Amino acid sequence: MTGQAPRLAVWKFASCDGCQLSLLDCEDELLALGERVQFANFPEASSDIQPGPYDISLVEGSITTPHDAARIQQVRAASRMLITIGACATAGGIQALRNFDDVNAYRQAVYAHPEYIDSLATATPIAAHVPVDLELRGCPIRKEQLLEVLTALLHGHAPRLPQGSVCESCKAAGHPCVLVAHGVPCLGPVTQTGCGALCPAHGRGCYGCFGPREQANTSALSERLAGLGMSKPALTRLYRTFNAVAPAFETEGRRHES
Repeated sequence: MTGQAPRLAVWKFASCDGCQLSLLDCEDELLALGERVQFANFPEASSDIQPGPYDISLVEGSITTPHDAARIQQVRAASRMLITIGACATAGGIQALRNFDDVNAYRQAVYAHPEYIDSLATATPIAAHVPVDLELRGCPIRKEQLLEVLTALLHGHAPRLPQGSVCESCKAAGHPCVLVAHGVPCLGPVTQTGCGALCPAHGRGCYGCFGPREQANTSALSERLAGLGMSKPALTRLYRTFNAVAPAFETEGRRHES
């Protein structure tokens, strides 16, 4: 990107704001970034909202309402490059658990006046609605990864995203395998790396925050976990967290439904 400072926009859909906070958490790096880009639309950080078009749009959250299904089309039309950030935007997020049940029943149980609630029957990732140029996974994303992507784009380079599994990162860091050593359920073998193997480093199993790795062998992992005594309902719950409707996890979760 050359010439005038690229115009950056940050958008929120159904989410907890955690991925936007990862950007704000960049602190000193954010100040340096602010010298290279123009924050044209970032309500989490500034009330100075400028109209498009935008060079880069960072989109957090999934699509859960008819209003947002229309709004994401407007965001896409105003953005030269659209990057989805976090599990909600890339795989529907925790709110996509509604996809496995009757959302009308939830609406009736939760709201005193459900007739005022206008929501879709499913929560879906941004890519189900518009073309996406790049996906950054995680719940939340890591600020280092976001800075790597933005820096690469500013210099006209292709971003380098982490490859492989959390399991590989764990071994490289020398962490004991919680699955082998302690029989702790862990999604590390089938989850894309990027988190720094944070949970296994502290003796906890991976929760799959970064979603399934490419060619994830979920059936082999499930067979191993079943051999350790994990029930079918427990296996279904294991795959139904942050990335419940990511194809590999959704398929495996459904396979173990009672």
